[in-house]
Amino acid sequence: MGDESFEGVRGQIGYCGIWCGSCVVGNGALRELTRRYEELVRAYGLEGWAPGNFDFGEFKKGLMSIQAMPLCSGCRRGGGRDSCEIRACASRRLKGCTECGMPDNCENLELLLKMRAGAVEAGLMVKNENVDQGELIERWTSELRGKWPSRILFQIRE
Repeated sequence: MGDESFEGVRGQIGYCGIWCGSCVVGNGALRELTRRYEELVRAYGLEGWAPGNFDFGEFKKGLMSIQAMPLCSGCRRGGGRDSCEIRACASRRLKGCTECGMPDNCENLELLLKMRAGAVEAGLMVKNENVDQGELIERWTSELRGKWPSRILFQIRE
C-alpha cells in the first residue's frame, strides 16, 4: 500500500518547492502508521489496559478516520489546497517558484516563506534553488529512507 502511494508522489515537487514524496499524507506513511497502530492495539489487547479516563472507542474512530483520508496527489495532480495562491501564480508561467526572476517583488512571498518554514519544521524536504530536480529527488529519496516516520514505507518494500 505505502509503496504505491510513495511512487505516486515521488517525482513531484510542488510549485512552492515542497517535495510531495516527503509528505506523510501524500506518500502513505500516515495511513500505514495508523493501520499498524490499530493492529498493535488489537494484538496486545490494549483496550483492557487503558486508563479509565481514556476513550478507546474515540481513539479507534480517530485511527479509522485517518486511514480513510484520501491521499494527497500533490498540487500538480489536483491535490493540495484548492485556493493555493502560489500554485495559481506559478502554474501560469513557471515550473516552480525557484525559477522566478522576481522573488523580491512576489506578492506571495510571505506565504511562500511561511509554507516552506512549516514544511521544513514538519520534516519535509524543500527545493530552494533552481537545481536538477531528478538528482535532487534521488538524493532526497536516500535521505528519506532513514527518516521517521517515512522510513516505514521502505520497510514495506524490503
